[in-house]
Amino acid sequence: MIEQLKSSANGNFFLLAGPCVIEGEQMAIDIAGHISEITRRLGIPYVFKGSYRKANRSRIDSFTGIGDVKALEVLAKVRKEFNVPVVTDIHTNEEAALAAQYVDVLQIPAFLCRQTELLIAAARTGKMVNIKKGQFLSAEAMKFAVQKVIDSGNTDVAITERGTTFGYQDLVVDFRGIPTMRQYAPVILDVTHSLQQPNQTAGVTGGLPHLIETMARAGIAVGADGLFVETHPNPAVAKSDGANMLKLDKIEGMLERLTELRMTLNRIG
Repeated sequence: MIEQLKSSANGNFFLLAGPCVIEGEQMAIDIAGHISEITRRLGIPYVFKGSYRKANRSRIDSFTGIGDVKALEVLAKVRKEFNVPVVTDIHTNEEAALAAQYVDVLQIPAFLCRQTELLIAAARTGKMVNIKKGQFLSAEAMKFAVQKVIDSGNTDVAITERGTTFGYQDLVVDFRGIPTMRQYAPVILDVTHSLQQPNQTAGVTGGLPHLIETMARAGIAVGADGLFVETHPNPAVAKSDGANMLKLDKIEGMLERLTELRMTLNRIG
């Protein structure tokens, strides 16, 4: 599937976008419908993103989901209604087989990217596997995570850059890593998570959403194959990661400008 996304982009980038977590059916339908219309017009291959469950939260009282099967059924409905592939993250070997019944892409969270059994379980479903680069790893180290998937019989694999730990409460993207990791697999830049400010004393992750388009432009400039963007109609009330999400009504203008940038770069080589 990853090669299909690249080829159907016709020189443009592809996009993984949606809410951080499935909060309800109507919200997912509204977001998917809005982005589907924009991406079709701009010729951007689109994958709807939504976590069916959030396993890594700062506090025990943080929202984790509406129920596993219920959320997965929402993803399946989005897939059918808009004829777009869908991606969700998994956390255990057992979740790989469950989620694969409903989605097209299984995403490995950054903190779990070295978990061999999880990578093997995801690979053996036959679905595309998107591995997020650990905040604690070099770009070069990701070749081993990719190789685990390939050695398990699945070459449909991508890497997502999401920043590297910088001090205790910040992340930084080393853009040299994108061309490095493209030697191992197609590379997606997770624009919004790269702008997180984790480990805040309040137990709620912070972020720098005013830099989302700046980060995306930099990713396009260094040759990222795809972009990953979390978006919400009202990030202030989002139940997860609202501090670093893009407001939904801003995505159209940003995608128009990013498409123009990519096409300009294609022309000048």
